[in-house]
Amino acid sequence: MCGIAGWVDFSRDMAQEQAVVAAMGETLACRGPDASGCWCRGPVAFAHRRLVVVDPAGGAQPMIRRFGGRTYVIVYNGELYNTEEIRRDLIARGHTFQSYSDTEVLLHSYVEWGPACVDRCNGIFAFAVWDEAAQTLFLARDRLGVKPLFYSRQASGIIFGSEPKALLAHPGVSRRVDLAGLAEVFAIGPARTPGHGVFKDISELRAGHCLLATPAGVRIYPYWQLASRPHEDSLDTTVETVRALLVDAVERQLVSDVPVCTFLSGGLDSSAVSAIAARAFARDGKPPLHTFSIEFADMERYFQANNFQTSLDAPWARRVAAFLGTEHHAVVFDTPDLTEHLLTPLAARDVPGMADIDVSLYLFCREVKRHATVALSGESADEVFGGYPWFHREEALRADTFPWSLRLSDRVRILAPWLRERMQPEAYVRDRYQEALREVPRLPGEDPREARVREIAYLSLTRFLPTLLDRKDRMSMASGLEVRVPFCDHRLVEYVFNIPWAMKACDGQAKGILRRALRGWLPDDALARKKSPYPSTPHPGYLAAVRDGALAVLADPASPLRELVDVEAVQELAAMSRQPMEHRPWFGQIMGTAQLFHYLMEVDAWLRTYRVELDV
Repeated sequence: MCGIAGWVDFSRDMAQEQAVVAAMGETLACRGPDASGCWCRGPVAFAHRRLVVVDPAGGAQPMIRRFGGRTYVIVYNGELYNTEEIRRDLIARGHTFQSYSDTEVLLHSYVEWGPACVDRCNGIFAFAVWDEAAQTLFLARDRLGVKPLFYSRQASGIIFGSEPKALLAHPGVSRRVDLAGLAEVFAIGPARTPGHGVFKDISELRAGHCLLATPAGVRIYPYWQLASRPHEDSLDTTVETVRALLVDAVERQLVSDVPVCTFLSGGLDSSAVSAIAARAFARDGKPPLHTFSIEFADMERYFQANNFQTSLDAPWARRVAAFLGTEHHAVVFDTPDLTEHLLTPLAARDVPGMADIDVSLYLFCREVKRHATVALSGESADEVFGGYPWFHREEALRADTFPWSLRLSDRVRILAPWLRERMQPEAYVRDRYQEALREVPRLPGEDPREARVREIAYLSLTRFLPTLLDRKDRMSMASGLEVRVPFCDHRLVEYVFNIPWAMKACDGQAKGILRRALRGWLPDDALARKKSPYPSTPHPGYLAAVRDGALAVLADPASPLRELVDVEAVQELAAMSRQPMEHRPWFGQIMGTAQLFHYLMEVDAWLRTYRVELDV
C-alpha cells in the first residue's frame, strides 16, 4: 500500500514545480514509509510514497514504461488479487515484464485496454496513469472504495492525492469549508456523503468511478454499479456459492512477500476470515497464522451488555483462536493509552472522525505493525449480509431517513441556533437520503418488504460502509500497516446483494446464509454468536477526560468552536454526564455522551490545526 499525489496543469511546464509536488507526497509519508519518488515532465508531476508488500526491487514508483514510442507513467496505491491471471493474458498478447509487481501489470493493462482495464481488476486500488502522447490523465478507484482518492479541479487541470492533506499542501487548494461542509461534519457525521470532500475545493472520487482529464476538460463516470437481478439458485447452491466466493477472496488476499496476519475479535466475520486463512496456511505447510484482538483494561468491570454490544470479545477471540490453532495476540489498552492520543487520529483523518474507536484502532494497528505488514479484516460483512439491527427493526425499516440517522435532532441540538438556522441539518440529511434512494437499482415486481430491505442494503453498502473503510484505511496506513478486506470482493458483493432476504436470514438468524456456509469451519457456539460491534471503552475515566477536555476548549475565548455550538447546551450535557448514564456508542444512534465530547474536541483541533476558513 502507498500514498499517491499529483498535479496536471495543461497550461504550464511542471519541471519548475517539483518542490510543490514533492511536498504533497511527503504529507503521505506514513502511508509509504519505505520509499519515495517524484516524476515531473511537461504538464504533469507525480509523487509517490511506498509501503513495500510485493516485489521490493521491481515495484518502485512512479513507474515509467515506453510502448511503441509512447511514454506512460503510473502512481498506484493498492493490491491486485488477480495479478497472475492478468499477466498471463498480457503475455499472450505480446507483453513482456521487467518485474513481478502488480504495479507493472496494472500499467500494461492500461496500455492494452485503456480505461476498460479496471473491469478486469480484482483488488483494492486508487491509481493515476499519464499517457504522454495523448496528453491524458486517467484516475480510477476500486469498486467498493477501499482505497481513498481525492481531487481538486483547477482552471487548467487537476490536483489529486490519496488524502486531503496532500491537496491542502498545494498553494492552489484553499482551506475553505462552507455550510455544506459543516453539515457533513455535524449532521451527516462520520458516514459522509460519497464524493464530498468537506473542504470546498476538494472532492472525493467515488467508489467504482473513473476520472479522465485532457486539455479539453474533465469527465467523471462510473465503471461499476450494483445491479438488481432475480436470484434463481436454491438454498443449498447459494450456500455453496457464498462459501466458494469467500474462500477464494480470502486465499487471493493472502499473497504477499511480507508477513500476513488477521484481526480476530471472536465475532462471525473476523472468525470466518481467520478460519479460511488458518486452513490455507496449514495446507501450504506454513507456520501457524498469527491473529490479533483488541481488549481494554477493566472491561469486565465496567461492561454492561445491551442490544448492540451483547458480549465481551476477549473470551470469544481466545475460543476461536484455540479452535483454529493460531498464534493469538491480545493487545490490551488502558484508559491512559487512549487519553494520551485523543487527537492523534485527526492527522490521519484530515476531518473529525469516530472518537475513541479511531484512537484504539490506530493504537491497535501500530502494535500489529510490529509483527506484520499485512492484515486481513472482516469489514463489510454486516453491510453485505445484512447484519446490522437496522435490517431487522421495524423502526428503521419504516423510517424515511438513513437508518443510522434516527436521532439526528438529538445529535445537532448542541449546535449554535444561528448555525442550525442557516445549515438546516434535517433538510440537508433528507436531501442526501433522497439522492441515495434515487440511485437504488430496482427489481421489477419485487415484494415491497423485499424492496425496502434492498434499499437498506444499498444504503449500507454505498453510504455507511465507506465510513468503516475510510476509518480502517486511515488508521492502518497511519501505522504503515496494510489491511485487506475479503468481504469487499466485488464478486461476493454482487452475488449476495441479490440473495432474497428470507434466504440471507435463513434459520431465523441474522447473516444466516453466512453461518450456514461456515459450518464445520468454526465452533458451533461461535457460529451462533450474536453481532457485537467494534468495542468502545466503557471506562468512566475516558468520559471524565473528554468531558473535561471539551469544557476546557469551550472555556478558551480563542476557540473557533465556540461560535459553532451552543456552549450552555454542552455545559448542561456535561453536568448530566456526571450522573450514571450510558455512554457507549453505536453507529447510527446519537453519539454516546463521551464520544460527543471527544468529537467536539476533534472539531476544535481540526479548525485550529488545519486553519479552516469558514465560508458560512
